[in-house]
Amino acid sequence: MPVRWTCLLVATLCAAASPAPGWAQTPSVDRVALRLDTTEAVAVLGILERRAADRAVPDSVWRALFATEGYTRLQAREASLHRDFSDSDFAVFVRSDSLARRTAELRRTLTAWERMDVRAAAARALAYLPPEARIRATVYVVIKPRTNSFVFEVRTNPAIFLYLDPARTGPQFENTVAHELHHIGFASVQGRTDSILAALPDSVRKAAEWMGAFGEGFAMLAAAGGPDVHPHAVSPPEDRARWDRDVARFNEDLRALERFFLDVMSRRLAGEDTVNAIGFSFFGEQGPWYTVGWKMAVTIERRYGRAALIQCMEDPRLLLDRYNEAATDHNPTHADTLARWSPTLLGAIAGP
Repeated sequence: MPVRWTCLLVATLCAAASPAPGWAQTPSVDRVALRLDTTEAVAVLGILERRAADRAVPDSVWRALFATEGYTRLQAREASLHRDFSDSDFAVFVRSDSLARRTAELRRTLTAWERMDVRAAAARALAYLPPEARIRATVYVVIKPRTNSFVFEVRTNPAIFLYLDPARTGPQFENTVAHELHHIGFASVQGRTDSILAALPDSVRKAAEWMGAFGEGFAMLAAAGGPDVHPHAVSPPEDRARWDRDVARFNEDLRALERFFLDVMSRRLAGEDTVNAIGFSFFGEQGPWYTVGWKMAVTIERRYGRAALIQCMEDPRLLLDRYNEAATDHNPTHADTLARWSPTLLGAIAGP
């Protein structure tokens, strides 16, 4: 039977409380409420196990897969990004020999993930969010061609999609969940940021809205658990090495982002499609939105404390200003010299 139930977590995670681990209900509901939906993964595994037993897979079984909430929302998300995602293409993926060979390990991983204790991940996310933030979402565990995990419709019908990956260790799973939970919680207070930016001219507001993508860096910091923990402490060595190489480009990437912001504000970029193409290019695997956002957040927290950083998350103009101040204090006493945002950008983003 498909696994689908409501998961309620204690937000404060007090030592005095001893709620059951995993996704089970707890009696104290405050800032976090998660619903786990594994129906898509269960349906795919059902097809794989039928094929492994040389049993026919009738059309009704395929229709049941394509009707699962996880599948239909995954398809909607891909469509929003203008990516092809047809039922026929997905069926080819499910019928592939490479996926068939992974049936047993996928089943074991799903069972393990259903029992995972996500309270620690929720605590990490909440530690880097304003007290008013709430984390309420459906968590879809899915088997799909692309190996990424992500959030979707965070302001209307929040969802977290977790790619079912047998290679992911328990600590890596917790890190991924904490990262995505931070996005959900951050979006829950986005209305405050909207109010702050509402008075800005259109082009300036557009640039400021793109600065919200620094949330990827905030989520990296929250998932790690603090500024003195490497964001890829539990990752494979190649992921950690890639991150270190990219962070070493911080000054160069900050300047590239600055050019982007100034070009948006001056309307030098022709059309929304061009703006979006350049803006999305900074995501990469974990590109400048991640690394520059993380480096700014770490620099601010180390200099002014976590509360000041959380305040900066709500206003990108404050984020840039406070980072510049922290970098100014940092540079005379450290071997590395941190680039700072130019007075031109800071003046332009300040608005009227």
